[in-house]
Amino acid sequence: MNNFIQSLCDYLNSAHSAYHAQAGLVGELEKNGYVNLPEWEDWCLVPGGKYYVTRDGAAVIAFRVPQGEPQGFLMAAAHTDRPCLKLKENGEKVGPYTTLQVERYGGMLMAPWLDRPLSVAGRVLVETEEGLRTALVDLQRDLLLIPNVAIHMNRQANDGYKWNPVMDMNPLAGGKNAAGKLMALVEEAAGGKILGHDLTLYVREPAKVWGLEEEYISGQGLDDLQCVWGCFRGFLDAAPGGSVPVFCALNSEEIGSCTPGGAGSTFLEDVLTRIAQALGRDVRRLLSQSFLVSADNAHAIHPNHPELADPANAPVMGEGIVIKFNSNMRYCTDAVSAALFRRVCAQAGVAVQTYYNRPDIPGGSTLGCISIGHVSVPTVDIGLPQLAMHSCYETASTADTAALLTAMTRYFSTTLTRPNPTGYTLH
Repeated sequence: MNNFIQSLCDYLNSAHSAYHAQAGLVGELEKNGYVNLPEWEDWCLVPGGKYYVTRDGAAVIAFRVPQGEPQGFLMAAAHTDRPCLKLKENGEKVGPYTTLQVERYGGMLMAPWLDRPLSVAGRVLVETEEGLRTALVDLQRDLLLIPNVAIHMNRQANDGYKWNPVMDMNPLAGGKNAAGKLMALVEEAAGGKILGHDLTLYVREPAKVWGLEEEYISGQGLDDLQCVWGCFRGFLDAAPGGSVPVFCALNSEEIGSCTPGGAGSTFLEDVLTRIAQALGRDVRRLLSQSFLVSADNAHAIHPNHPELADPANAPVMGEGIVIKFNSNMRYCTDAVSAALFRRVCAQAGVAVQTYYNRPDIPGGSTLGCISIGHVSVPTVDIGLPQLAMHSCYETASTADTAALLTAMTRYFSTTLTRPNPTGYTLH
């Protein structure tokens, strides 16, 4: 296993919530000399400066200022959240056992969550003498489990059983004497009385590389932390160019992106506007020479169900980065953005594949389709091919992960210019 794949496994194993995903990125940025810019303060940017901005605990935007006159913004955006189970307020139910009441976050596959050891991680607000303090909590213990019903009591379990989230998805926490003990553990970890929380469940199985030739990686949150990590490390490793490189890890894509740190917010727009203001430039002129890579994983052709894929555009794990298309613009890729990204990948020596949904099976959309309403620039939707999307344990390719790092390192090292109204140059 090479160092980059190991670093992805380490990141997946530490980012058990969107808040921890942001914290891991911030830690790496600070180790690499990036300076935090609070939104409530004035910004002073200098040529060659490295900066980052956070919002809402789970989103971060990082950028660098070129030494010369900036041409525009070269951006990449991925998301920190994943479908999961979120713990409710007043979430305990006590009877013969103590169980927890949870709510589904995003479009999750429910069945894989059953019969697995689970733990709890997320953000809490703690009361202190000085006011409220935000704390990250990850209990990192085998604390919970959602038990299946035995086949003897559910004879249709293997015949297309329909899961009921009210009855089937409640985690077992302990006997009747366990009431209150989970939140006591959370308060102990947070260091104070909790007045609010965003706590989610996660499976305890760590990320692993496997396969006869170690060609696969499996773990939780590959959609979309695999793209987050590949784009982020490419951003950090890139050589200086003439454009402003901008890395975005945004929150809440799985529920529509309409949160303060989501693609449907003004976060990216606000940051770009303030960069332009601090540099004495017109943001609209900079945006006219800008580009966005919307990076969110794609469906690989399934080994047991190839009929679910479009026959001519079915990505295979291990055969390159996926460019995603949809004629109704559920994905933002068009001829311009596809050509520009293919040019980058060719320069980087990285293979690309194409993806369309099978015409009678509608797919999802991505953060690119939402962010383009705030930052209207040419946008390409890409991803890495994976299996079991929205499961609590997903599978993708180690080779594709490395390919994304190579492509994004090249991308963030380039300069985008427009020599005429219909032309684009990447150099």
